[in-house]
Amino acid sequence: MASRLAAGGQEALASKGPGGSACRLDEGQLGQLRAALEAGQAAHGWSQDQRWILAGAAALAARLFGTSYTLRGMSFLLHRIGYSPQVPVHRAVERDEAAIAGWRAKARG
Repeated sequence: MASRLAAGGQEALASKGPGGSACRLDEGQLGQLRAALEAGQAAHGWSQDQRWILAGAAALAARLFGTSYTLRGMSFLLHRIGYSPQVPVHRAVERDEAAIAGWRAKARG
């Protein structure tokens, strides 16, 4: 850093933009990937029993565009096009909605 400052002054230390590699897919391909994901896993040969996960999305991108992504890279890409990890809702079998509604009504006053 000191040698860059000495050689080029303050301008040499200015940011050169975000790090990392450029996206391998163009905007049209990102739209195609989004549409393919929205079509669902059955449309691409995965059974309903299999989970649609990062590995499946990475395999789909490889199949559609001939480009490979690491799981972390696919995670970043999916986030970029508006997908986020979904956590399943776990509810107790014993859950009593009527009792919960009564408790909430009583708590509100």
